[in-house]
Amino acid sequence: MTQMVNEASAHESMMPSIKGPREEEKNQHIRSLEQTKQSTESSASATMARGLKMSSSLCTAFALVLLPFVAAAGGGCGGNGTGFDYRRALHSSLLYFEAQRSGHLPYNQRVRWRGHSGLADGLQQGVDLVGGYYDAGDNVKFGLPMAFTVTMLSWSAVEFAGEIAAAGEWRHVLEAIKWGTDYLVKAHAEPDVLWAEVGDGDTDHYCWQRPEDMTTSRRAYKVDRDNPGSDIAGETAAAMAAASIVFRRSDPHYSHLLLHHAQQLFEFGDKYRGKYDSSVAEARGYYASVSGYGDEMLWAALWLHRATGRAEYLDYAVAMADEFGGTGWAVTEFSWDVKYAGLQILAAKLLLEGRHRPEHQATLEQYKSKAEHYLCACLGKNGAAGNVNRTAGGMLYVRRWNNMQYVTNAAFLLAVHSRHLAAAGSGSVLRCPGGPAHAGELLALARAQADYVLGANPAGVSYMVGYGRRFPRRVHHRAASVVSRRRDGRFVGCVQGYDHWFRRAAANPNVVVGAIVGGPDHRDRFGDRRDNYMQTEACTYNTAPMVGVFAHLHSEAATERRKYKPGKD
Repeated sequence: MTQMVNEASAHESMMPSIKGPREEEKNQHIRSLEQTKQSTESSASATMARGLKMSSSLCTAFALVLLPFVAAAGGGCGGNGTGFDYRRALHSSLLYFEAQRSGHLPYNQRVRWRGHSGLADGLQQGVDLVGGYYDAGDNVKFGLPMAFTVTMLSWSAVEFAGEIAAAGEWRHVLEAIKWGTDYLVKAHAEPDVLWAEVGDGDTDHYCWQRPEDMTTSRRAYKVDRDNPGSDIAGETAAAMAAASIVFRRSDPHYSHLLLHHAQQLFEFGDKYRGKYDSSVAEARGYYASVSGYGDEMLWAALWLHRATGRAEYLDYAVAMADEFGGTGWAVTEFSWDVKYAGLQILAAKLLLEGRHRPEHQATLEQYKSKAEHYLCACLGKNGAAGNVNRTAGGMLYVRRWNNMQYVTNAAFLLAVHSRHLAAAGSGSVLRCPGGPAHAGELLALARAQADYVLGANPAGVSYMVGYGRRFPRRVHHRAASVVSRRRDGRFVGCVQGYDHWFRRAAANPNVVVGAIVGGPDHRDRFGDRRDNYMQTEACTYNTAPMVGVFAHLHSEAATERRKYKPGKD
Protein backbone atom coordinates (compact mmCIF):
# COMPACT_ATOMS: atom_id res chain seq x y z
CA MET A 1 0.00 0.00 0.00
CA THR A 2 1.06 3.54 -0.36
CA GLN A 3 0.89 5.23 2.99
CA MET A 4 3.67 4.48 5.45
CA VAL A 5 3.41 5.18 9.17
CA ASN A 6 6.18 4.27 11.57
CA GLU A 7 6.00 3.00 15.13
CA ALA A 8 9.31 4.32 16.35
CA SER A 9 9.21 7.76 17.94
CA ALA A 10 12.06 8.81 15.70
CA HIS A 11 9.62 8.73 12.80
CA GLU A 12 6.84 10.72 14.46
CA SER A 13 8.28 13.90 12.99
CA MET A 14 7.23 12.62 9.56
CA MET A 15 3.54 12.73 10.38
CA PRO A 16 2.87 16.42 9.64
CA SER A 17 4.40 16.01 6.20
CA ILE A 18 2.18 13.02 5.53
CA LYS A 19 -1.05 14.84 6.32
CA GLY A 20 -0.34 17.95 4.27
CA PRO A 21 0.41 16.40 0.86
CA ARG A 22 -2.40 13.86 1.25
CA GLU A 23 -4.93 16.65 1.72
CA GLU A 24 -3.42 18.52 -1.20
CA GLU A 25 -3.64 15.41 -3.36
CA LYS A 26 -7.27 14.92 -2.35
CA ASN A 27 -8.08 18.39 -3.64
CA GLN A 28 -6.08 17.81 -6.82
CA HIS A 29 -7.98 14.60 -7.53
CA ILE A 30 -11.33 16.30 -7.00
CA ARG A 31 -10.39 19.13 -9.34
CA SER A 32 -9.09 16.79 -12.04
CA LEU A 33 -12.24 14.70 -12.11
CA GLU A 34 -14.50 17.74 -12.01
CA GLN A 35 -12.67 19.24 -14.99
CA THR A 36 -13.27 16.12 -17.08
CA LYS A 37 -16.95 15.83 -16.25
CA GLN A 38 -19.31 16.36 -19.17
CA SER A 39 -22.76 15.56 -17.81
CA THR A 40 -25.89 15.29 -19.90
CA GLU A 41 -28.29 15.54 -16.97
CA SER A 42 -28.04 17.47 -13.73
CA SER A 43 -29.11 14.42 -11.72
CA ALA A 44 -26.00 12.51 -12.74
CA SER A 45 -23.72 15.43 -11.93
CA ALA A 46 -25.24 15.92 -8.49
CA THR A 47 -24.82 12.26 -7.64
CA MET A 48 -21.18 12.16 -8.67
CA ALA A 49 -20.14 15.51 -7.21
CA ARG A 50 -21.06 14.29 -3.73
CA GLY A 51 -18.76 11.32 -4.15
CA LEU A 52 -15.64 13.12 -5.27
CA LYS A 53 -13.30 12.87 -2.34
CA MET A 54 -9.71 12.02 -2.92
CA SER A 55 -8.61 8.50 -2.21
CA SER A 56 -5.66 8.58 0.11
CA SER A 57 -4.54 5.21 -1.06
CA LEU A 58 -1.36 6.71 -2.46
CA CYS A 59 1.61 8.08 -0.65
CA THR A 60 3.21 11.18 0.75
CA ALA A 61 5.87 13.40 -0.79
CA PHE A 62 9.34 14.38 0.25
CA ALA A 63 12.64 15.51 -1.26
CA LEU A 64 14.01 13.36 -4.05
CA VAL A 65 17.50 12.14 -4.68
CA LEU A 66 17.43 12.12 -8.46
CA LEU A 67 19.07 9.56 -10.63
CA PRO A 68 21.49 11.02 -13.16
CA PHE A 69 19.90 11.60 -16.54
CA VAL A 70 21.26 9.52 -19.39
CA ALA A 71 20.25 8.90 -22.97
CA ALA A 72 16.56 8.12 -23.38
CA ALA A 73 17.33 4.71 -24.79
CA GLY A 74 18.16 3.32 -21.31
CA GLY A 75 19.50 -0.22 -21.34
CA GLY A 76 20.50 0.00 -24.97
CA CYS A 77 16.92 -0.21 -26.25
CA GLY A 78 15.64 1.87 -29.11
CA GLY A 79 12.90 4.38 -28.46
CA ASN A 80 10.79 3.00 -31.33
CA GLY A 81 10.33 -0.28 -29.46
CA THR A 82 12.30 -2.45 -31.86
CA GLY A 83 14.98 -3.06 -29.24
CA PHE A 84 12.68 -4.07 -26.38
CA ASP A 85 12.13 -7.69 -25.49
CA TYR A 86 8.40 -7.68 -24.85
CA ARG A 87 8.34 -11.43 -24.33
CA ARG A 88 10.80 -11.10 -21.49
CA ALA A 89 8.76 -8.24 -20.05
CA LEU A 90 5.64 -10.43 -20.18
CA HIS A 91 7.48 -13.27 -18.45
CA SER A 92 8.73 -10.90 -15.75
CA SER A 93 5.31 -9.37 -15.16
CA LEU A 94 3.84 -12.77 -14.33
CA LEU A 95 6.71 -13.57 -11.95
CA TYR A 96 5.74 -10.45 -9.99
CA PHE A 97 2.38 -11.90 -9.03
CA GLU A 98 4.12 -14.86 -7.44
CA ALA A 99 6.09 -12.42 -5.29
CA GLN A 100 2.80 -10.88 -4.11
CA ARG A 101 1.17 -14.14 -3.06
CA SER A 102 -0.24 -14.58 0.41
CA GLY A 103 -1.03 -17.98 1.88
CA HIS A 104 0.49 -21.42 1.49
CA LEU A 105 2.78 -21.24 -1.54
CA PRO A 106 2.63 -24.10 -4.08
CA TYR A 107 5.39 -26.55 -4.92
CA ASN A 108 5.99 -24.86 -8.28
CA GLN A 109 6.52 -21.38 -6.80
CA ARG A 110 9.20 -19.73 -8.93
CA VAL A 111 9.95 -16.75 -6.67
CA ARG A 112 11.95 -18.68 -4.10
CA TRP A 113 12.74 -15.85 -1.68
CA ARG A 114 9.10 -15.75 -0.63
CA GLY A 115 7.58 -18.16 1.91
CA HIS A 116 4.21 -19.07 3.40
CA SER A 117 2.37 -16.22 5.12
CA GLY A 118 -1.02 -15.24 6.45
CA LEU A 119 -1.93 -18.86 7.21
CA ALA A 120 -4.42 -17.89 9.92
CA ASP A 121 -6.20 -15.17 7.95
CA GLY A 122 -9.90 -15.19 8.78
CA LEU A 123 -9.47 -17.53 11.74
CA GLN A 124 -10.71 -14.94 14.25
CA GLN A 125 -13.91 -14.51 12.25
CA GLY A 126 -14.42 -18.21 11.60
CA VAL A 127 -13.85 -18.01 7.86
CA ASP A 128 -11.00 -19.23 5.64
CA LEU A 129 -9.37 -16.18 4.09
CA VAL A 130 -5.96 -17.71 3.40
CA GLY A 131 -4.52 -16.80 0.01
CA GLY A 132 -4.91 -13.89 -2.36
CA TYR A 133 -2.48 -11.07 -3.04
CA TYR A 134 -0.81 -8.32 -1.07
CA ASP A 135 -1.58 -5.17 -3.01
CA ALA A 136 1.83 -3.51 -2.97
CA GLY A 137 4.74 -3.20 -0.56
CA ASP A 138 2.84 -3.95 2.62
CA ASN A 139 1.10 -6.98 4.12
CA VAL A 140 -2.58 -6.02 3.94
CA LYS A 141 -5.05 -7.72 1.59
CA PHE A 142 -7.30 -4.98 0.24
CA GLY A 143 -10.28 -6.44 -1.61
CA LEU A 144 -11.08 -3.63 -4.04
CA PRO A 145 -7.67 -3.30 -5.74
CA MET A 146 -7.18 -7.08 -5.59
CA ALA A 147 -10.43 -7.65 -7.48
CA PHE A 148 -9.49 -4.98 -10.03
CA THR A 149 -6.12 -6.66 -10.49
CA VAL A 150 -7.90 -9.94 -11.26
CA THR A 151 -10.29 -8.18 -13.66
CA MET A 152 -7.37 -6.68 -15.59
CA LEU A 153 -5.44 -9.95 -15.68
CA SER A 154 -8.57 -11.65 -16.95
CA TRP A 155 -9.28 -8.95 -19.54
CA SER A 156 -5.70 -9.37 -20.75
CA ALA A 157 -6.30 -13.10 -21.10
CA VAL A 158 -9.68 -12.65 -22.82
CA GLU A 159 -8.46 -10.03 -25.27
CA PHE A 160 -4.97 -11.36 -26.01
CA ALA A 161 -5.27 -15.10 -25.40
CA GLY A 162 -3.58 -16.11 -28.63
CA GLU A 163 -0.65 -13.76 -28.13
CA ILE A 164 -0.11 -14.87 -24.53
CA ALA A 165 -0.21 -18.53 -25.54
CA ALA A 166 2.18 -17.93 -28.43
CA ALA A 167 4.64 -16.36 -25.99
CA GLY A 168 4.49 -19.51 -23.85
CA GLU A 169 2.89 -17.83 -20.83
CA TRP A 170 -0.70 -19.08 -20.90
CA ARG A 171 -0.29 -21.45 -17.97
CA HIS A 172 1.28 -18.73 -15.87
CA VAL A 173 -1.55 -16.31 -16.68
CA LEU A 174 -4.10 -18.90 -15.60
CA GLU A 175 -2.19 -19.47 -12.38
CA ALA A 176 -2.01 -15.74 -11.65
CA ILE A 177 -5.75 -15.30 -12.22
CA LYS A 178 -6.72 -18.41 -10.26
CA TRP A 179 -4.61 -17.43 -7.26
CA GLY A 180 -6.81 -14.34 -7.06
CA THR A 181 -10.17 -15.93 -7.88
CA ASP A 182 -9.67 -18.80 -5.44
CA TYR A 183 -9.37 -16.17 -2.71
CA LEU A 184 -12.34 -14.15 -3.99
CA VAL A 185 -14.49 -17.29 -3.87
CA LYS A 186 -13.51 -17.74 -0.23
CA ALA A 187 -14.18 -14.07 0.50
CA HIS A 188 -17.72 -14.44 -0.86
CA ALA A 189 -18.68 -16.73 2.01
CA GLU A 190 -22.45 -16.15 1.75
CA PRO A 191 -24.68 -14.71 -1.00
CA ASP A 192 -24.93 -11.32 0.75
CA VAL A 193 -21.55 -11.28 2.51
CA LEU A 194 -18.18 -10.31 1.05
CA TRP A 195 -15.01 -10.06 3.09
CA ALA A 196 -13.41 -6.83 1.94
CA GLU A 197 -10.08 -6.63 3.76
CA VAL A 198 -7.66 -8.65 5.87
CA GLY A 199 -5.32 -6.64 8.07
CA ASP A 200 -5.38 -3.00 9.01
CA GLY A 201 -3.34 -0.45 7.11
CA ASP A 202 -2.68 1.75 10.14
CA THR A 203 -1.22 -0.99 12.33
CA ASP A 204 0.49 -2.70 9.41
CA HIS A 205 2.34 0.47 8.46
CA TYR A 206 3.77 0.84 11.93
CA CYS A 207 5.88 -2.24 11.21
CA TRP A 208 8.47 -3.14 8.60
CA GLN A 209 8.37 -6.93 8.47
CA ARG A 210 8.45 -9.51 5.74
CA PRO A 211 5.01 -11.16 5.49
CA GLU A 212 6.42 -14.45 6.77
CA ASP A 213 7.11 -12.75 10.13
CA MET A 214 4.24 -10.29 10.47
CA THR A 215 2.89 -9.74 13.98
CA THR A 216 0.31 -7.10 13.10
CA SER A 217 -3.46 -7.47 13.29
CA ARG A 218 -5.02 -9.87 10.80
CA ARG A 219 -8.58 -8.87 11.60
CA ALA A 220 -10.92 -9.22 8.63
CA TYR A 221 -13.63 -6.77 7.58
CA LYS A 222 -16.77 -7.49 5.59
CA VAL A 223 -19.70 -5.88 3.80
CA ASP A 224 -23.20 -7.32 4.12
CA ARG A 225 -26.86 -6.30 3.97
CA ASP A 226 -26.58 -3.95 6.93
CA ASN A 227 -23.19 -2.62 5.90
CA PRO A 228 -23.28 -2.53 2.10
CA GLY A 229 -20.45 -2.19 -0.38
CA SER A 230 -21.79 -2.05 -3.92
CA ASP A 231 -18.43 -0.91 -5.30
CA ILE A 232 -16.42 -3.83 -4.00
CA ALA A 233 -19.27 -6.25 -4.74
CA GLY A 234 -19.46 -4.91 -8.31
CA GLU A 235 -15.71 -5.07 -8.89
CA THR A 236 -15.51 -8.60 -7.50
CA ALA A 237 -18.43 -9.61 -9.71
CA ALA A 238 -16.63 -8.12 -12.71
CA ALA A 239 -13.45 -10.01 -11.81
CA MET A 240 -15.23 -13.34 -11.52
CA ALA A 241 -17.29 -12.81 -14.66
CA ALA A 242 -14.19 -11.93 -16.69
CA ALA A 243 -12.27 -14.86 -15.22
CA SER A 244 -15.15 -17.22 -16.01
CA ILE A 245 -14.58 -16.47 -19.70
CA VAL A 246 -10.89 -17.31 -19.35
CA PHE A 247 -11.55 -20.74 -17.78
CA ARG A 248 -14.53 -21.64 -19.96
CA ARG A 249 -12.65 -24.16 -22.10
CA SER A 250 -9.91 -25.42 -19.81
CA ASP A 251 -12.05 -25.82 -16.67
CA PRO A 252 -15.80 -25.51 -17.36
CA HIS A 253 -16.77 -26.43 -13.81
CA TYR A 254 -14.58 -23.72 -12.31
CA SER A 255 -15.84 -21.25 -14.91
CA HIS A 256 -19.43 -22.00 -13.88
CA LEU A 257 -18.54 -21.58 -10.21
CA LEU A 258 -17.03 -18.17 -10.85
CA LEU A 259 -20.03 -17.08 -12.90
CA HIS A 260 -22.39 -18.19 -10.13
CA HIS A 261 -20.50 -16.07 -7.61
CA ALA A 262 -20.40 -13.13 -10.02
CA GLN A 263 -24.17 -13.19 -10.49
CA GLN A 264 -24.82 -13.42 -6.76
CA LEU A 265 -22.45 -10.55 -6.03
CA PHE A 266 -24.03 -8.38 -8.70
CA GLU A 267 -27.47 -8.95 -7.19
CA PHE A 268 -26.11 -8.24 -3.71
CA GLY A 269 -24.44 -5.01 -4.82
CA ASP A 270 -27.54 -3.80 -6.65
CA LYS A 271 -30.06 -4.69 -3.95
CA TYR A 272 -28.10 -3.29 -0.98
CA ARG A 273 -26.52 -0.14 -2.29
CA GLY A 274 -23.76 1.82 -0.60
CA LYS A 275 -20.05 2.61 -0.66
CA TYR A 276 -17.86 0.01 0.95
CA ASP A 277 -15.60 2.55 2.64
CA SER A 278 -18.64 3.79 4.57
CA SER A 279 -19.01 0.27 5.94
CA VAL A 280 -15.31 -0.56 6.30
CA ALA A 281 -13.75 2.56 7.79
CA GLU A 282 -10.33 0.90 7.83
CA ALA A 283 -10.23 1.04 4.01
CA ARG A 284 -11.03 4.74 3.79
CA GLY A 285 -7.49 6.01 4.35
CA TYR A 286 -6.00 3.67 1.76
CA TYR A 287 -8.49 2.66 -0.93
CA ALA A 288 -11.40 5.05 -0.58
CA SER A 289 -14.11 4.75 -3.22
CA VAL A 290 -13.78 8.19 -4.77
CA SER A 291 -16.00 7.54 -7.77
CA GLY A 292 -18.76 5.85 -5.77
CA TYR A 293 -20.28 2.54 -6.75
CA GLY A 294 -22.06 3.42 -10.00
CA ASP A 295 -19.08 2.71 -12.23
CA GLU A 296 -18.42 -0.68 -10.62
CA MET A 297 -22.05 -1.76 -11.04
CA LEU A 298 -22.07 -0.80 -14.73
CA TRP A 299 -18.66 -2.44 -15.15
CA ALA A 300 -19.99 -5.65 -13.57
CA ALA A 301 -23.14 -5.61 -15.72
CA LEU A 302 -21.13 -5.31 -18.93
CA TRP A 303 -18.74 -8.08 -17.92
CA LEU A 304 -21.68 -10.32 -16.98
CA HIS A 305 -23.25 -9.60 -20.35
CA ARG A 306 -20.00 -10.53 -22.07
CA ALA A 307 -19.70 -13.71 -20.00
CA THR A 308 -23.32 -14.88 -20.33
CA GLY A 309 -24.77 -13.14 -23.38
CA ARG A 310 -27.91 -12.54 -21.34
CA ALA A 311 -29.82 -9.43 -22.40
CA GLU A 312 -30.81 -8.50 -18.85
CA TYR A 313 -27.27 -7.32 -18.06
CA LEU A 314 -27.05 -5.08 -21.10
CA ASP A 315 -30.54 -3.81 -20.31
CA TYR A 316 -29.23 -2.86 -16.87
CA ALA A 317 -26.18 -1.05 -18.31
CA VAL A 318 -28.48 0.91 -20.61
CA ALA A 319 -31.18 1.63 -18.03
CA MET A 320 -28.71 2.76 -15.35
CA ALA A 321 -26.31 4.56 -17.71
CA ASP A 322 -27.49 8.03 -16.75
CA GLU A 323 -28.09 7.51 -13.02
CA PHE A 324 -24.73 5.83 -12.51
CA GLY A 325 -22.77 8.28 -14.66
CA GLY A 326 -21.81 5.91 -17.46
CA THR A 327 -22.98 8.28 -20.17
CA GLY A 328 -22.61 11.48 -18.15
CA TRP A 329 -18.96 11.44 -17.20
CA ALA A 330 -16.06 11.90 -19.57
CA VAL A 331 -12.86 11.09 -17.68
CA THR A 332 -9.14 11.21 -18.33
CA GLU A 333 -8.05 8.37 -16.05
CA PHE A 334 -8.73 4.68 -15.58
CA SER A 335 -7.77 3.01 -12.33
CA TRP A 336 -8.72 0.62 -9.53
CA ASP A 337 -11.22 3.27 -8.40
CA VAL A 338 -12.44 5.04 -11.54
CA LYS A 339 -13.75 2.43 -14.02
CA TYR A 340 -15.70 4.66 -16.40
CA ALA A 341 -13.23 4.61 -19.31
CA GLY A 342 -12.98 0.82 -19.20
CA LEU A 343 -16.71 0.20 -19.13
CA GLN A 344 -17.29 2.81 -21.83
CA ILE A 345 -14.84 0.96 -24.09
CA LEU A 346 -16.66 -2.32 -23.38
CA ALA A 347 -19.92 -0.65 -24.40
CA ALA A 348 -18.32 0.88 -27.50
CA LYS A 349 -17.22 -2.60 -28.58
CA LEU A 350 -20.84 -3.75 -28.61
CA LEU A 351 -21.69 -0.84 -30.88
CA LEU A 352 -18.77 -1.51 -33.23
CA GLU A 353 -19.82 -5.16 -33.52
CA GLY A 354 -23.52 -4.39 -33.88
CA ARG A 355 -24.33 -6.68 -30.95
CA HIS A 356 -27.29 -4.79 -29.53
CA ARG A 357 -30.98 -4.18 -29.97
CA PRO A 358 -32.13 -1.05 -31.82
CA GLU A 359 -33.51 0.53 -28.64
CA HIS A 360 -30.00 0.42 -27.12
CA GLN A 361 -28.39 2.31 -30.00
CA ALA A 362 -28.71 5.84 -28.62
CA THR A 363 -27.35 4.99 -25.16
CA LEU A 364 -24.47 2.96 -26.57
CA GLU A 365 -23.60 5.91 -28.80
CA GLN A 366 -23.33 8.03 -25.66
CA TYR A 367 -21.09 5.44 -24.04
CA LYS A 368 -18.95 5.41 -27.17
CA SER A 369 -18.69 9.20 -27.16
CA LYS A 370 -17.31 9.12 -23.61
CA ALA A 371 -14.88 6.33 -24.51
CA GLU A 372 -13.64 8.48 -27.38
CA HIS A 373 -13.17 11.41 -24.98
CA TYR A 374 -10.77 9.32 -22.88
CA LEU A 375 -8.84 7.93 -25.84
CA CYS A 376 -8.62 11.28 -27.62
CA ALA A 377 -7.42 12.88 -24.38
CA CYS A 378 -4.59 10.33 -24.22
CA LEU A 379 -3.71 11.05 -27.85
CA GLY A 380 -3.71 14.81 -27.23
CA LYS A 381 -6.52 15.32 -29.73
CA ASN A 382 -9.29 16.56 -27.45
CA GLY A 383 -8.72 20.24 -28.04
CA ALA A 384 -10.66 22.46 -25.63
CA ALA A 385 -12.29 19.38 -24.06
CA GLY A 386 -8.99 18.68 -22.27
CA ASN A 387 -6.10 16.29 -22.79
CA VAL A 388 -4.02 14.11 -20.51
CA ASN A 389 -0.80 15.90 -19.69
CA ARG A 390 2.51 14.53 -20.95
CA THR A 391 5.99 14.96 -19.61
CA ALA A 392 8.81 16.19 -21.83
CA GLY A 393 9.88 12.55 -22.10
CA GLY A 394 6.45 11.53 -23.40
CA MET A 395 4.90 9.88 -20.35
CA LEU A 396 1.17 10.37 -19.82
CA TYR A 397 0.90 12.20 -16.54
CA VAL A 398 -2.18 12.27 -14.28
CA ARG A 399 -0.85 12.82 -10.77
CA ARG A 400 2.32 12.44 -8.77
CA TRP A 401 1.39 9.49 -6.55
CA ASN A 402 1.97 6.24 -8.41
CA ASN A 403 1.42 7.85 -11.79
CA MET A 404 2.54 4.67 -13.51
CA GLN A 405 -0.82 3.02 -12.79
CA TYR A 406 -2.47 5.55 -15.11
CA VAL A 407 0.21 4.96 -17.74
CA THR A 408 -0.16 1.19 -17.81
CA ASN A 409 -3.96 1.26 -17.74
CA ALA A 410 -3.99 3.81 -20.56
CA ALA A 411 -1.62 1.66 -22.61
CA PHE A 412 -3.98 -1.27 -22.14
CA LEU A 413 -7.14 0.57 -23.14
CA LEU A 414 -5.39 2.08 -26.16
CA ALA A 415 -4.20 -1.35 -27.27
CA VAL A 416 -7.62 -2.92 -26.73
CA HIS A 417 -9.56 -0.25 -28.60
CA SER A 418 -6.98 -0.29 -31.39
CA ARG A 419 -7.76 -3.97 -31.76
CA HIS A 420 -11.51 -3.30 -31.74
CA LEU A 421 -11.19 -0.63 -34.43
CA ALA A 422 -9.04 -2.87 -36.61
CA ALA A 423 -11.53 -5.72 -36.28
CA ALA A 424 -14.41 -3.42 -37.20
CA GLY A 425 -12.90 -2.65 -40.60
CA SER A 426 -10.94 0.03 -42.43
CA GLY A 427 -13.71 2.59 -42.13
CA SER A 428 -13.66 2.56 -38.33
CA VAL A 429 -11.75 5.44 -36.79
CA LEU A 430 -11.64 7.26 -33.51
CA ARG A 431 -13.46 10.58 -33.83
CA CYS A 432 -11.50 13.27 -32.00
CA PRO A 433 -11.98 17.06 -31.96
CA GLY A 434 -8.40 17.34 -33.18
CA GLY A 435 -8.98 15.00 -36.11
CA PRO A 436 -9.59 11.28 -36.66
CA ALA A 437 -7.26 8.63 -35.30
CA HIS A 438 -6.83 5.20 -36.82
CA ALA A 439 -6.12 1.96 -34.99
CA GLY A 440 -2.41 2.23 -35.70
CA GLU A 441 -2.16 5.58 -33.96
CA LEU A 442 -3.70 4.19 -30.78
CA LEU A 443 -1.36 1.22 -30.79
CA ALA A 444 1.63 3.49 -31.41
CA LEU A 445 0.85 5.46 -28.27
CA ALA A 446 0.33 2.25 -26.28
CA ARG A 447 3.76 1.09 -27.48
CA ALA A 448 5.35 4.43 -26.61
CA GLN A 449 4.03 4.20 -23.05
CA ALA A 450 5.22 0.59 -22.72
CA ASP A 451 8.62 1.59 -24.01
CA TYR A 452 8.78 4.46 -21.54
CA VAL A 453 8.15 1.94 -18.75
CA LEU A 454 10.93 -0.31 -20.05
CA GLY A 455 13.57 2.39 -20.38
CA ALA A 456 12.87 4.76 -23.29
CA ASN A 457 12.77 7.77 -21.00
CA PRO A 458 15.05 10.68 -20.08
CA ALA A 459 16.32 8.95 -16.94
CA GLY A 460 17.23 5.83 -18.91
CA VAL A 461 15.59 3.73 -16.20
CA SER A 462 13.36 0.71 -16.59
CA TYR A 463 10.49 1.20 -14.19
CA MET A 464 9.86 -2.52 -14.38
CA VAL A 465 12.09 -4.03 -11.73
CA GLY A 466 14.55 -6.62 -13.04
CA TYR A 467 14.29 -5.52 -16.68
CA GLY A 468 17.25 -3.91 -18.42
CA ARG A 469 20.54 -2.67 -17.01
CA ARG A 470 19.11 0.11 -14.83
CA PHE A 471 16.03 -0.36 -12.71
CA PRO A 472 14.98 0.59 -9.14
CA ARG A 473 17.07 -1.30 -6.58
CA ARG A 474 15.43 0.07 -3.43
CA VAL A 475 11.79 -0.70 -4.06
CA HIS A 476 9.49 0.22 -1.18
CA HIS A 477 8.54 -3.40 -0.51
CA ARG A 478 8.74 -5.15 2.83
CA ALA A 479 9.37 -8.67 1.55
CA ALA A 480 11.96 -7.59 -1.02
CA SER A 481 13.84 -5.27 1.31
CA VAL A 482 14.32 -7.78 4.15
CA VAL A 483 16.60 -10.77 3.75
CA SER A 484 14.71 -13.93 2.81
CA ARG A 485 14.05 -16.48 5.54
CA ARG A 486 15.72 -19.03 3.28
CA ARG A 487 18.98 -17.14 3.76
CA ASP A 488 18.45 -16.04 7.34
CA GLY A 489 15.67 -17.68 9.34
CA ARG A 490 15.92 -15.33 12.30
CA PHE A 491 12.72 -13.49 13.16
CA VAL A 492 12.55 -9.82 12.16
CA GLY A 493 10.52 -7.75 14.62
CA CYS A 494 8.21 -4.85 13.94
CA VAL A 495 10.53 -1.93 14.71
CA GLN A 496 13.64 -4.01 14.06
CA GLY A 497 12.71 -4.10 10.40
CA TYR A 498 12.79 -0.32 10.21
CA ASP A 499 16.09 -0.11 12.06
CA HIS A 500 17.94 -2.89 10.23
CA TRP A 501 16.39 -2.95 6.77
CA PHE A 502 14.21 0.04 5.90
CA ARG A 503 16.96 2.59 6.64
CA ARG A 504 19.69 0.73 4.76
CA ALA A 505 21.15 2.64 1.82
CA ALA A 506 22.07 -0.61 0.07
CA ALA A 507 19.97 -2.26 -2.61
CA ASN A 508 17.20 -4.64 -1.58
CA PRO A 509 18.48 -8.17 -0.96
CA ASN A 510 15.64 -9.57 -3.10
CA VAL A 511 14.74 -8.37 -6.59
CA VAL A 512 10.96 -8.23 -7.04
CA VAL A 513 11.11 -8.98 -10.76
CA GLY A 514 8.24 -7.65 -12.86
CA ALA A 515 7.06 -5.05 -10.37
CA ILE A 516 6.23 -1.72 -12.01
CA VAL A 517 6.95 1.05 -9.53
CA GLY A 518 5.12 4.36 -9.12
CA GLY A 519 7.51 6.02 -11.53
CA PRO A 520 8.86 9.52 -12.16
CA ASP A 521 7.36 12.95 -11.58
CA HIS A 522 6.03 15.48 -14.09
CA ARG A 523 9.59 16.37 -15.06
CA ASP A 524 10.61 12.75 -15.68
CA ARG A 525 12.67 12.74 -12.47
CA PHE A 526 12.94 9.64 -10.34
CA GLY A 527 14.58 9.00 -6.97
CA ASP A 528 15.57 5.43 -6.15
CA ARG A 529 15.10 5.57 -2.38
CA ARG A 530 13.18 3.15 -0.21
CA ASP A 531 11.46 5.98 1.63
CA ASN A 532 10.39 7.54 -1.69
CA TYR A 533 7.32 5.37 -1.70
CA MET A 534 5.25 7.57 -3.98
CA GLN A 535 7.76 6.65 -6.71
CA THR A 536 9.37 3.37 -5.64
CA GLU A 537 6.37 1.39 -4.40
CA ALA A 538 4.92 -1.05 -6.90
CA CYS A 539 1.31 -2.24 -7.02
CA THR A 540 -0.37 -5.28 -8.55
CA TYR A 541 -2.69 -3.06 -10.58
CA ASN A 542 0.31 -1.33 -12.20
CA THR A 543 1.55 -4.59 -13.71
CA ALA A 544 -1.73 -6.42 -14.43
CA PRO A 545 -2.75 -4.45 -17.55
CA MET A 546 0.73 -4.79 -19.02
CA VAL A 547 0.33 -8.55 -19.29
CA GLY A 548 -1.95 -8.00 -22.26
CA VAL A 549 0.02 -5.08 -23.64
CA PHE A 550 3.37 -6.89 -23.60
CA ALA A 551 1.84 -9.99 -25.17
CA HIS A 552 0.30 -7.94 -27.97
CA LEU A 553 3.46 -5.93 -28.61
CA HIS A 554 5.53 -9.11 -28.70
CA SER A 555 3.17 -10.54 -31.30
CA GLU A 556 3.25 -7.33 -33.36
CA ALA A 557 7.06 -7.25 -33.23
CA ALA A 558 7.26 -10.89 -34.32
CA THR A 559 4.95 -10.14 -37.24
CA GLU A 560 7.14 -7.22 -38.29
CA ARG A 561 10.28 -9.36 -38.13
CA ARG A 562 8.69 -12.01 -40.34
CA LYS A 563 7.51 -9.35 -42.75
CA TYR A 564 10.98 -7.88 -43.23
CA LYS A 565 13.19 -10.93 -42.81
CA PRO A 566 15.97 -11.36 -45.41
CA GLY A 567 14.81 -12.68 -48.72
CA LYS A 568 11.47 -10.91 -48.67
CA ASP A 569 10.55 -7.70 -50.45
